Amino acid sequence: MKKGIYLDNTPLEQALKIWQARLTAGDVLPLEAEEVPVQDAFGRVTANAVFAKISSPFYHASAMDGYAVRFADTFGASEALPKKLLLNTDAIAVDTGDPLPDGFSAVIMIEDVNLVAGETLQGASVKGHASRGMKQEYIEILKPATPWQHVRVIGEDIVSTELILPENNRIRAVDLGAVIAGGHVSLAVRKRPVVVIIPTGSEIVEPGTSLKKGDIIEYNSRILASLVQEWGGIAIRYAPVPDDREKLREAVLKACSEGDLVIVNAGSSAGSEDYTAGVLSEIGEVLLHGINIKPGKPVILAWAGNTPVLGIPGYPVSAYITSGLFARPVVYRLQGLEPPQPEIITARLSRQVASSLGQEEFLRVKVGRVGENLIATPVSRGAGVLMSLVRADGFVRVPAVSEGYGAGTEVSVEMLRSGTEIENTVVCIGSHDNALDLLANILKKKHPRYSLSSAHVGSMGGLVAIKKGEAHMAGTHMLDEETGEYNVAFIRRLLGERKVLLVNLVYREQGLMVLKGNPKNIQGFHDLVRDDVVFINRQGGAGTRMLTDKNLKEFGLDAGRIRGYEREEYTHMGVASAVLTGIADTGLGILASAQALGLDFVPVARERYDLVIPADYADMPKMRALLEIIRDNAEFRDTVTSLGGYDLSDMGKIMYEQ
Repeated sequence: MKKGIYLDNTPLEQALKIWQARLTAGDVLPLEAEEVPVQDAFGRVTANAVFAKISSPFYHASAMDGYAVRFADTFGASEALPKKLLLNTDAIAVDTGDPLPDGFSAVIMIEDVNLVAGETLQGASVKGHASRGMKQEYIEILKPATPWQHVRVIGEDIVSTELILPENNRIRAVDLGAVIAGGHVSLAVRKRPVVVIIPTGSEIVEPGTSLKKGDIIEYNSRILASLVQEWGGIAIRYAPVPDDREKLREAVLKACSEGDLVIVNAGSSAGSEDYTAGVLSEIGEVLLHGINIKPGKPVILAWAGNTPVLGIPGYPVSAYITSGLFARPVVYRLQGLEPPQPEIITARLSRQVASSLGQEEFLRVKVGRVGENLIATPVSRGAGVLMSLVRADGFVRVPAVSEGYGAGTEVSVEMLRSGTEIENTVVCIGSHDNALDLLANILKKKHPRYSLSSAHVGSMGGLVAIKKGEAHMAGTHMLDEETGEYNVAFIRRLLGERKVLLVNLVYREQGLMVLKGNPKNIQGFHDLVRDDVVFINRQGGAGTRMLTDKNLKEFGLDAGRIRGYEREEYTHMGVASAVLTGIADTGLGILASAQALGLDFVPVARERYDLVIPADYADMPKMRALLEIIRDNAEFRDTVTSLGGYDLSDMGKIMYEQ
């Protein structure tokens, strides 16, 4: 590989064209056929057109419970002059699905006839039949039958030699039934594409391994394997390959002999132990190394022998995005299919998004309908934040030539979830509390069709979202210094005449979180200005940030003297994690978060955490379901109580209404 090819910043569109052209030139064609039993063909792709061997039904069949007749025998029947047909001779009882007796051409429903007991007859009295000395039974009809009335004629569903399924058709449940009805017991389908996944890195360990510092649990290959299965392929996952050039070379050569596509995960960057590009240039051809997307820049597109090879970054979000861009089309192509296009919706961004020029960014967003608008709220943007994919409803692509979007901008969202899920989502924007996560879980448990989407932008940001019509509710805990009351003054000031309900969720303890044993003996805000103490802050507009600044002001402390004051986290758990992992010595947060991570806690204040809900949203079915849980669900209350540091005495109570 020539020096300097790495991070050549190839535009995504150009990279996709290069990949597509090489796939075509490399004769990556639909795989050959294999014969499988029909019952095993669900989800497979037809390798040939499927034609009916027999008709369905293959005999004339009654479509109703009733009597088979010759329609010509019913001519002239009317209510004024009912027609009598001799039972078992001119009218034969049939059930639904029974073969129609030979020579018969219609069925009269059982409810449209009268069964009449016969008499001993002395002459030809019933349609000219001689029955002297015999007791006869007959049916009486009030109107004539039409030809083939209530009859499933031969081939009504499928005609012999008719096309049932075309080639390159993904087989659905109903397709299976049609193929079987057409006389098939086996089917020629495309072989499943085999994708070999090679996780790399000496720090990678298998799940269940006893962990030590520096270890990373290997889960990317499981995500990638699941995606391959979702696309219709078979995934072969190799054991992690350490950062060893020769071992990686051996693994790639072996994978190329076993798979139709090889994915090497991690080692695609330019570090001293990133060997993928070098190995692929030795055993094959590197088409490009580096594209202008974020996350996912260090992508390698390569070819080894007859096998396409994809080198993708080790960060999970990067791996997910790049495999979708470059592996997915190969797997579909090998099956003779075009990848289905994602659902695209138009939504409004709930807040401003800044982006770097020169890179196309895949921004993960939560989406919900608020009033007449679909609102997209950005979630975490780090390439290593797997939970951002778990929480995301879709991607917004920010072009490489853009520096971002302003709040309220209409953007296109490539959806990861269905439109129905979005319509049934309660959008909560504002301050974070651990109880919201528990509330989301109980809502989904009790009402599976509903979900709660929670974006953490601080109390002030939540009220602004309510004002702009971008949220169904907002979490807030802002203390007004003049009145000593929580939230009400800010609602009056920001929301004006907007009718809202202020519903209490919890009272909670705020304090300084410190390591177990409080090794630096931090007792209060005065300790934050010490040279040996590093602080972790909350973002501007958060109620906790406001509480911090209030205390600094009251104690006459200069924020500029606090080491770490400028570093921000967006949740209480983020602050707790920063303290636990040594990023900071202390940070202000709630007792529940400290206890969750085994931290000690220096109490500072007891505060009220409320939910602001616009009155016109309070009666929506999904909001009613949520409020019922808050007010009456014992499991929710017990779970919140078990976290510690909460007072639920006013949970569900309306604290203010305007």
